[in-house]
Amino acid sequence: MHNSFNHQFQNQKPRIPARQKKLRHLDKVKKIIALPYLIYNGLLKKEASCRTLLQEENNMNSAPKGLVFDIMKFAIHDGPGIRSAVFLKGCPLHCHWCHNPESIESKPEISFIPNKCISCGYCMRVCPNTCHQLRDKQHVYIRDNCSRCGRCTTECHARALELIGREMSVDEVMGEVLKDLPFYQTSGGGLTLSGGEPMLQFEFSLALMREAKKAGLHVCLETSGFSTGERYEETLPYVDIYLFDVKESDPQKHLEFTGVPLEPILNTLEFLDKHGATIFLRCPIIPGLNARDDHFEAIGRLANSHKAVARIDIEPYHPLGISKSDRIGKKSPLAMLTRFPENEESETWIKKIQALTEKPVSLS
Repeated sequence: MHNSFNHQFQNQKPRIPARQKKLRHLDKVKKIIALPYLIYNGLLKKEASCRTLLQEENNMNSAPKGLVFDIMKFAIHDGPGIRSAVFLKGCPLHCHWCHNPESIESKPEISFIPNKCISCGYCMRVCPNTCHQLRDKQHVYIRDNCSRCGRCTTECHARALELIGREMSVDEVMGEVLKDLPFYQTSGGGLTLSGGEPMLQFEFSLALMREAKKAGLHVCLETSGFSTGERYEETLPYVDIYLFDVKESDPQKHLEFTGVPLEPILNTLEFLDKHGATIFLRCPIIPGLNARDDHFEAIGRLANSHKAVARIDIEPYHPLGISKSDRIGKKSPLAMLTRFPENEESETWIKKIQALTEKPVSLS
């Protein structure tokens, strides 16, 4: 009996007080009642998270992108200090002497250097339009058939074929530019936006300059001045120096040499002057075209009549644009002008202009 009693006692479940039972029951009821709310609240949080991700994706998709054809590191001729010069494709001017003819078109282009071709045939295999053919053991590139997809350039390990111009976001460009931040900080350099004409990709250029200023960079904008005053007004908070091109001072010759009228450019110069900008005049001098005394005198007058002009940079002609034109299947209007100006010739230009103004004149 004793053993049986102990066995029953050991197997008997402990009694739970009635109040505790009620509390446990209420807890279950609360959980059942709260379950739909918890599920709903969880769905709301998931929806909010999805909306946030979607908004971020939309922001990325709506952020302006630019067509960039080069980012030149350690640039020392495009503003003060050591700089990164970002070159954008697209220009409304078609200067006869353009040393970056690959910058004129507002879309990607294929550069082809036949001497670099090793006849591997990879470009012929991937081209969807049969643009690349082998004739008499020579690589022939038929540009008229080309859609500029760039597939051939990715297969050309000899770099005979290159795609000029690729779409980049502001963050991508800034990622490259900020790699050299210590050099800017120690030299007083920064970012220079050039082209082409940066104002032709206005939304992208403005966003890029805004981000550069947020990063504490000194910003230069190289421009032909061929845009509206309203747009230049938006750039004023973000530009430290305008590198302002003066191609030609005679209106008729300006139209002939660049393809656009001079008046809008002078209007821009006047606008920037009135708004207190800092301007460096950039003057390309080309023998036989604008290397004239009347043009030098006009440059002096422009500098003297605009307080914003801090200095004048003379840019002697160089013929490197001729070979660049050949690479993209175009003919340079100055294909016969293959010589570099002599140093004495350039010094003479500088002395003539310096005699006409107190603003410093130097060789760029």
